[in-house]
Amino acid sequence: MTDFDAAEVRRLRTEEQLSVREIRARTGLGRNRVYELLRGLPVPERTRRPNAKDDLRAEAVRLRATGLSVPEIAGRLAVSRSTAYLWVRHLPLHRDEEEERQRRRAHSKVMTEARWAAHRRARDEARAETHASAAATVGQLDDRDVLLLGAAVYWCEGTKSKPWRRDDHVQFINSDPGLLALFLRFLETCGMDRSVPTYRVSIHETADADAAAEWWADELALPRDRFRRASLKRHQPATNRRNVGAGYRGCLVINVPRSRELYWRIEGMIAELFGSVTTRRSVR
Repeated sequence: MTDFDAAEVRRLRTEEQLSVREIRARTGLGRNRVYELLRGLPVPERTRRPNAKDDLRAEAVRLRATGLSVPEIAGRLAVSRSTAYLWVRHLPLHRDEEEERQRRRAHSKVMTEARWAAHRRARDEARAETHASAAATVGQLDDRDVLLLGAAVYWCEGTKSKPWRRDDHVQFINSDPGLLALFLRFLETCGMDRSVPTYRVSIHETADADAAAEWWADELALPRDRFRRASLKRHQPATNRRNVGAGYRGCLVINVPRSRELYWRIEGMIAELFGSVTTRRSVR
């Protein structure tokens, strides 16, 4: 092969835009020799065969420019990760640091959910079964059950007299509607209608006290006219409060007027309960 022949092969490629097959037919050279002489020259557009995935490749490049990773591009285009990588490997991925942290956090959450999903389902099923079994042991409460439960609940959550401050007055405060309903049932068992006590919302000053009072009155079937002015808690900017939002309704305070005798009854029941437990322990 002379230098003249080599120059002719390159001219046929650059000027006449011939394909390898056409150059071989014109010069009689072998395929490998033609490729060797054409090394470094661009392939003419007219000789390129259309690729069925050219549109997908272009879309992959566009998605890469928006900051998507190779796995994300592969998932969007329904191609393998290796194919997606070949299409965009020449495009480095630059992401905002905060965006990258959010992406990793979301990915970690997905992986954690996938890893523990079966365990959590089994746990939730076991929990529901235990709840049902425990609920079956409660049955129908009679007046004695309500009196004992109410006295115990009050002794845990209600105000109590102290040796240094005698105050035989029944006042109960809580944020749990179920516990408040139990105490109200206790008062009814003691012969006290719900129209007798006064009620007061104790709530953070940034919340809607009137809306909270309406909610408590509706939830516990309480007469709205028995509600007194709400007690507002001062806002502490340094405190990281979690009891915020529409679901925050503060605490409900139940004050029972002329309740000295009722307080004494609660004291008596609690003393007997404690004494019964102590006696049983001593016998053992």
